Amino acid sequence: MKIAKQITAYCPKCRKHTMHKVKVYSKGPTRGTDMGSRRRDRKLKGYTGKVKGQATVLKIAKRNKLMLECADCGYIVERVVGTRAKKKIEIKA
Repeated sequence: MKIAKQITAYCPKCRKHTMHKVKVYSKGPTRGTDMGSRRRDRKLKGYTGKVKGQATVLKIAKRNKLMLECADCGYIVERVVGTRAKKKIEIKA
C-alpha cells in the first residue's frame, strides 16, 4: 500500500483541514524494568507453565498505523489504515 509523503487531513488543534507530513509508526524499544515484564519474569521463574493472558494463536498481519504531523502547528495525530493487511505501508517519493 503506497501513501503520499504529504496529505490533507483534519487537524483537531487547528480545527481545519491542513497539510500533514506522513510517517509510518514504528514501535520503540521495550523496557525490561516496566511492571508488566517484571511480573512476567517473576511468574516464569522456576518450574511453571505459561503466563496468563498470552495469546496461543498469533495474528497473521498487523494493523498499519500512520503518524500525521500538521504543517501549521506541529500537532501529531495517529491514523490506523484499513483492517489487518499483510502488505506494509510505503511512503511514495
